Amino acid sequence: MNYLSLTIFAFSMIFSNPQREDAGIVKKELLGPHDGSEVYLFTLKNKAGNILKLTNYGARIVGVEIPDKNGKMDNVVLGSYDLESILRGSFGGATVGRYANRIADGKFTLDGVEYNLPVNNKPNTLHGGNRGWHTKVWNAELINKKNKPAVRFTYVSPDMEEGFPGTIHMEVVFTWTNKNEVIIAYTASTDKKSVINVTNHAYFNLHGAGTGDIFDHEMTLNASEYTPINATQIPTGEIRPVKGTPFDFTSARTFGSRVGDTYEGSVFSGYDHNFVLDNKEKVDAVVYDPVSGRMLEMITDQPAMQLYTGNGLIYKNQPETGGRQFRSRSGFCLESQHYPDSPNQPGFPSTVIVPGKKFKSSTIYRFSVKK
Repeated sequence: MNYLSLTIFAFSMIFSNPQREDAGIVKKELLGPHDGSEVYLFTLKNKAGNILKLTNYGARIVGVEIPDKNGKMDNVVLGSYDLESILRGSFGGATVGRYANRIADGKFTLDGVEYNLPVNNKPNTLHGGNRGWHTKVWNAELINKKNKPAVRFTYVSPDMEEGFPGTIHMEVVFTWTNKNEVIIAYTASTDKKSVINVTNHAYFNLHGAGTGDIFDHEMTLNASEYTPINATQIPTGEIRPVKGTPFDFTSARTFGSRVGDTYEGSVFSGYDHNFVLDNKEKVDAVVYDPVSGRMLEMITDQPAMQLYTGNGLIYKNQPETGGRQFRSRSGFCLESQHYPDSPNQPGFPSTVIVPGKKFKSSTIYRFSVKK
């Protein structure tokens, strides 16, 4: 076989194999079929050899593999690399919409029309309903922009999907930089007036996924206010200062420092609360693990962040973590977004999207090591 034949043969082998595709520093692997579409795993590698793993099922983050202060690599996202486990993962790592967080009583009114939504978190709607965007197989495109590996996910949410009006064209681009930054850029447009609130629901554990709880992680959060909630976790409408409450992270405090304390007549059991970001500093949140030395910074243009400390989280025997279990409080979420229940709360920033005006937002998760 001559040189030209060898070249043609190699080229045809690369592009005729649907199981695997390489685009520079982005690798695409077929995991299998789901709901009439193909689910893929995408591996993005930066200059340092650190890795971001994504899947088009739910347009989700399933892995961030970075070193600790001693150079030991580990995945710091609670995720899975095989199809069966990914499909069991609920919201973990997913792009959540059409409306992230809760909508009270599963309904809202827009221009005098009441819209009824699936109640999947009684008595409320949570994260877009039973078949929200986290359950969809998104279209995916590999992109290399200025040597920064990236994947673009797109999904068209039809009019009245899960009860929401308007056809939404949604795009999410994940970029993995040489600074160990996951840059998430959201773009949405609609053909009818509607509401939108989108976030990423990655669970992080800076010890390494499946390695203990996150109570010793220290967070500093540039949020001087939060939105108190009622018994069903819907905001009361009040915006309250964090000073003197378990919600004060304006100086570094561990996630577990107030758990077990009595607050407002009951035992405080963990965080699933919305913080009003000051948006004055470039970095909105910093989480530090003194054991591994790993640090996570979050930067966003959104007005709020939902802190969730995995109070009800239980995943069992994830194969990519050597059989480790993801137990309650073994991961935390920094969900950049608008306030919960905004369509029913006129005093909150609007989440209305209208034809001809695109919704755009970005959030950065930056990882580093403090030695």
